Amino acid sequence: MQARSARWYGVITLLVIVAISFIDRMNIALMVTDAHFLQHFGMAAGDRASQAALSTAFMVGYGLSAFVLTPFCAALLGVRRSLLLGLILWGGVTFVSPAFDSYALLLLSRVLLGVSEGPLFGLASSYIKAYFEGHENGKPNSLVNMGTGLGLAIGMPLISSLIATLDWQGAFHVLGLINLLIGLPLVLAYIHMPQLAVYQQRPASVREMAARVRQIFSGALQTRYLLMITVLTAAYLAYLWGSVSWLPTYLKEARGFALREMGWLGSLPQYAMIIGVLISGFVIDRIPRRQVPLIFVVGSIGVAIAVLTALNVSNNYMAVLSLIVAGIFCGIQTPPLPSTVQYYAQPQNVASAMSITNGTGALVSAFMPLLMGKVMMLASAGGASPYASLRAGFAVLIGTQLLILVCGWMLWLRERAQLPDSATSLLQPRDCRR
Repeated sequence: MQARSARWYGVITLLVIVAISFIDRMNIALMVTDAHFLQHFGMAAGDRASQAALSTAFMVGYGLSAFVLTPFCAALLGVRRSLLLGLILWGGVTFVSPAFDSYALLLLSRVLLGVSEGPLFGLASSYIKAYFEGHENGKPNSLVNMGTGLGLAIGMPLISSLIATLDWQGAFHVLGLINLLIGLPLVLAYIHMPQLAVYQQRPASVREMAARVRQIFSGALQTRYLLMITVLTAAYLAYLWGSVSWLPTYLKEARGFALREMGWLGSLPQYAMIIGVLISGFVIDRIPRRQVPLIFVVGSIGVAIAVLTALNVSNNYMAVLSLIVAGIFCGIQTPPLPSTVQYYAQPQNVASAMSITNGTGALVSAFMPLLMGKVMMLASAGGASPYASLRAGFAVLIGTQLLILVCGWMLWLRERAQLPDSATSLLQPRDCRR
């Protein structure tokens, strides 16, 4: 077993890798606000559907990869090699994207980027499961998931500045180099799995590999509450991906902020998300296991109220403040998702179980930016102003929080029925399957 202090170096490395991946995946949200980028790839400024399809393409590739490739990564390559290969692929795709000269090729590059990033969270969960017991996985999960908010927070001002100073092609090149020059050395230095058979054994033949993958996948499908957690993950990712994809456009066109101002204002909800993630991680380790689903209930109510406020206030800065509050409550919902999967899944199945929830959720959420774009276009066709059409698109996000509220409440009722009143978060379930 890795030294107790050394295991945290791996967690910090995963935080950085997740942050880098979110900078990569959200850069299109800012690119579509640049007239030169749109002109190069033949997109009209008002073509919300084509712009949203770029985000959808990424999430489709991401979801399919997370669902299909993660069991193979876990069985054949292991966590360390899979992360290295992923960084090389998504860094390379990002770096060469400016060389593409058509919308179709750009769309394909977004799919490839999603495919290369898909196994990341499953691999991260496998590392945390290997080094942290169920009653202590709240903090490492919160740190890793901080990468989500950190990447989005850093990404908006960083990409805005790169576009303003270098142009959009230079922004792609810098982001590709960040993957290779920062991510690869960190993984090589700090990601090492325990010297145990369950993590170190590799299949000796194709038949053995196929049997191992089937075993991992079938075991993952038996993880308790897997369906409920998958629905929660889909709703959470739909909100996150929809809001991230359209926030720069909302701040620029509905609220009238300039590009540089939009960058740092758009990063504030993401920094707030980090605060929420940290709060949730500490809370998870200090409350009984059966109470963890209530975090979803509280978080969904907070997000819904904050988004409604942001859409209805007239003052631009009050709207941004409301979005900051929404970021805090969104962050609160984040660590319970991987923490619950890790708690119930067997060590050899945790990467695949996480990939099922994350991959399915990503596939469903892939269509949220497109749905929001369609709603905006329908509102515009009906005579709505640009502000009103963007407001209509963002109102769709509230539906995701209603779904999280219902699922979180149902999961809490089921969990409360499973555990006696004296149970605490120190208890592991005797049977992780139903």
